[in-house]
Amino acid sequence: MNFMTLRRGLLAAALLLSTTAWADPTVQARDGWARPTVAGQPVGGAYVQLRNAGNAADRLLSASTSAAERVELHSMQMSGDVMRMRQVDAIELPAGATVDLAPGGLHLMLMGLKAPLRAGDKLPLVLRFEKAGEVKTELLVDNRAAPAAASGHMHGGQGHDHKH
Repeated sequence: MNFMTLRRGLLAAALLLSTTAWADPTVQARDGWARPTVAGQPVGGAYVQLRNAGNAADRLLSASTSAAERVELHSMQMSGDVMRMRQVDAIELPAGATVDLAPGGLHLMLMGLKAPLRAGDKLPLVLRFEKAGEVKTELLVDNRAAPAAASGHMHGGQGHDHKH
C-alpha cells in the first residue's frame, strides 16, 4: 500500500466520522427529568423537551424505561378548581417546533415503578415516534419546582380526576 492510497483511505474515514458525529437527528429529546418518589409509590411523573428540527410533523406514540412496567402519555388541565389528567394516544410534534412535556401539561407517567426514584438517579428512556422511530435519552431524578397549577398534583388524590 502506498502513501497516497493510505492517505485517501484515512481522508474518507475522517469524512465519514465527521459527518456521523455532526449529524443532527430530526427529533431530539433534551433535559429529561423525573420526580423523586417514596417507597411504595407505584407511579411517578417524567418530563422532557421534544424538538422537531425537520420539515414534517411527527407524533410521539409511546415511551418505555427499565425503571417502570410501562410509560403512559398524559395531559393535564385545570377545569375550575379540579385538575384533570387523561391518558392520550399520541403527542403531536409539529415541524420545526419544540414541545415541552412539563408539570401541569403534557407529561409521561411511569406506571408500576420497580423501585423508588431517588434524587440523582439516571433512568434510560426510549421514545417511539411515528416517523423518527426510536429516540433514546436519559432522565435525571430531580426535585425541580412545579408551576403553581401543578404543585398539588397527587395522581388520584383529593381534588384530582385521574381517568383513562
